[in-house]
Amino acid sequence: MQNGLRLLMLGVLVILGLGQIKSHAGFFDKKLMINGAGATFPYPLYSKWFSEYQKIKPEVAFNYQSIGSGGGIRQLLDETVDFGASDAPMSDEQLKKAKSPILHIPGTLGAVVLSYNFPELGTPLHLTGELVAEIFMGKISKWADPRILALNPSLKARLEASESKDILVVHRADGSGTTSIFSEFLVKSSEEWKSKVGKGSALRWPVGIGGKGNEGVTSFIKQIPGSIGYVELVFAKTLKLPTAAIENPKHEFVEPSPDTVTAAAVGALKQIPDDFRASITLVDAEHAYPISSFTYILVYDQMAPGPKREALFQFLKWGLQDGQAMSSKLNYAPLPPPLVERVLHRLEKKTGEHP
Repeated sequence: MQNGLRLLMLGVLVILGLGQIKSHAGFFDKKLMINGAGATFPYPLYSKWFSEYQKIKPEVAFNYQSIGSGGGIRQLLDETVDFGASDAPMSDEQLKKAKSPILHIPGTLGAVVLSYNFPELGTPLHLTGELVAEIFMGKISKWADPRILALNPSLKARLEASESKDILVVHRADGSGTTSIFSEFLVKSSEEWKSKVGKGSALRWPVGIGGKGNEGVTSFIKQIPGSIGYVELVFAKTLKLPTAAIENPKHEFVEPSPDTVTAAAVGALKQIPDDFRASITLVDAEHAYPISSFTYILVYDQMAPGPKREALFQFLKWGLQDGQAMSSKLNYAPLPPPLVERVLHRLEKKTGEHP
């Protein structure tokens, strides 16, 4: 009887001890989770940021849903995430739906590029904004159109031995910041596009087929000879798709790259407002790629005080400083230092600290 009682007491002590060990382990493993959602374009860079930042602050973890700019804005307005992400700034109408003011924090710079499937063309395709608008309206449907050949004389000989005679337009099927940036460029380039199609994150396309996300568009372009579509630079580079050189306001045909995108941002510095909602398409500056854009991290200006708010704003400061060095390696463009200083100054007002 005594032996049985001893064994019972020993079992209770073991169970209690294991419970304490489990409790302590849970305490040490607990992380502060910051949830975000939005643009697909900056996801590769943000993923790198999250990974590197956790090496510095292992107690902070990130959960980011790459669901598109529109989805990120919706979830932020519904307050189901701590931050949103969008390639295009929120409109005044969207901001009015928010329960409190929202900050636009430029995270990095990128380019929307025209990629195409034309293996026979050895040099980058040259296009003007007006020609791009005519192609995406279906008014130019053949690669042998005289207006295309005038800018690309080597194309004529290539076409004779190619099956890529017809142009197939590929566009986004879903709402996206990428479409908003691209359509803004077309609105500025063509009065007809402006009046008949317009600008927005989702459009009623005159011609073409739709792909979901940058991945869907690039998949169609890779598979279909003669196709052309718009995607983010990082996706084109990753899949080794060619990209067109686009004419800028200086009448230069500029290829997309981190340097030419940064040149667009530098050329627009004086016009960037205090809320940082700015367009840098068709900036009148030398060597500036004309379909460039910021991509934004969106946070509530009056986010509730506490550890999560402090951790998020410290991460944003780190991304604006140390994180910029990672941009070019992933085919993004770092923010110009004067702009970084302005954004940091804005964030300091929220944390009361100096970076």
